Amino acid sequence: MFDVPVLTGAPRRQEAPPWVIRVADAADIAAYRSIRRDVFVDEQGLFAGTDHDDIDDDHRTVVLVAATATGDVLGGVRLAPATARDIGWWTGGRLVVRRGARQAGGIGSALVKAACREAVSRGVLRFDATVQERNEPLFRHLGWVRGGETAIGGAPHVRMRWPIERISDLVGAMKLPLGDVLAGIRDDHPEALGGDGWVGDDGALVSGTDVVVATDAILPALIDKDPEWAGWCGVLVNVNDLSAMGARAVGLMDAVSAATPSAVRRIVSGLRSAAVAWDVPVLGGHTQLRGAASLAVTALGRTTAPIPGGGGRVGHRLGLTVDLHGRWRRGFEGRQWDSTSTRTGEELRHLAGLLAAHRPAAAKDVSMAGIVGTAAMLAEASGTGALIDVAEIPAPPDVAFGDWLTCFPGFGMLTAEAPEIPSPLAQSATIGVLSAEPGVVLRWPDGVETRALDTDATGLGKA
Repeated sequence: MFDVPVLTGAPRRQEAPPWVIRVADAADIAAYRSIRRDVFVDEQGLFAGTDHDDIDDDHRTVVLVAATATGDVLGGVRLAPATARDIGWWTGGRLVVRRGARQAGGIGSALVKAACREAVSRGVLRFDATVQERNEPLFRHLGWVRGGETAIGGAPHVRMRWPIERISDLVGAMKLPLGDVLAGIRDDHPEALGGDGWVGDDGALVSGTDVVVATDAILPALIDKDPEWAGWCGVLVNVNDLSAMGARAVGLMDAVSAATPSAVRRIVSGLRSAAVAWDVPVLGGHTQLRGAASLAVTALGRTTAPIPGGGGRVGHRLGLTVDLHGRWRRGFEGRQWDSTSTRTGEELRHLAGLLAAHRPAAAKDVSMAGIVGTAAMLAEASGTGALIDVAEIPAPPDVAFGDWLTCFPGFGMLTAEAPEIPSPLAQSATIGVLSAEPGVVLRWPDGVETRALDTDATGLGKA
């Protein structure tokens, strides 16, 4: 809980405060707990004898303190995961300002703001607190929203939540503009954007054939930072696109540009390594020298029974099959999980064939929109929404959950109404259900539901 006797003093000039907020060391924590005991036990009588609890003993708990230049602790706050497995739900609590420091002005508010920043930096997606009723106006002023009432130590308290919009911000930046950008193309030709039933899919069917075509461009910033990885990813994302549709990749075309031959060579080196690993020939393409760095790769695949991205229906189980092997790609921590570069070619090809072998009703590979954002895309194409049980989502150990739900995971497939997909290389789980209400709702272990997305992901609508 957040408990602050007085959070603001008299109006003051805007000057740098004579204190700083920092992550507490052992001495700071001892001083912070002493202040808590003085305020919550002795002054307010909220607890008898001590306010120490299990959160204090949790090694994951983070304590922030406001301290003077000489190290004198004036107040503090703690935050910690709410569950044994960290799934991105944290709580803040025991916010306190020392009796003699309450006229310093703004310490409590600054600690609350710092706790919010700390939570976001640690990949938190839901951040709750229980505050004394008299302090609710301050928290509302700081952007918190009310969630209900309770009582602690006989004193009225209010449940509050800090709105974290990481998922909606990502989808809004990466996918939401597509409906507007591509407006009108769907009306240009019966087969435009894949044709009815296939709009927004990971690949496009070539009418009258068993050929599926997928194309992806690689961000210039990635090319500049890690050219070989960019080349590898150019193949990876296309193979994933085809795999999600149940197709086997049979050929690649690339268009590459860079300032020098050596720069092009590095990009092509990564592309070649990936093509060999997945056993897909590079059929041709175009190479441009003395230009800005760019890479686009097209993959050709074949299937006689394509899997639609919009084949889900209300009530269908939402599944996730994901390779948890690997680690963050160096230089792209929290954004790109590298599960593929250390796999053998045989392993990569096994993963690529999973969906074709098990035939879900709908599928999409997890893109840069992340697990939740891609679930929103599958739901939109299916004309449904999605309800996701956060605790059911497989994730690597010791990875910030907010990072995991918003990253590109290497190999990850979302499916609707899929049978069991056994694999020694990937973990599969039912993580939710397709619902009648548009958007995506996250359901937490305590039964609380929060909206991750209120609208469709792309604006392209039902496939």
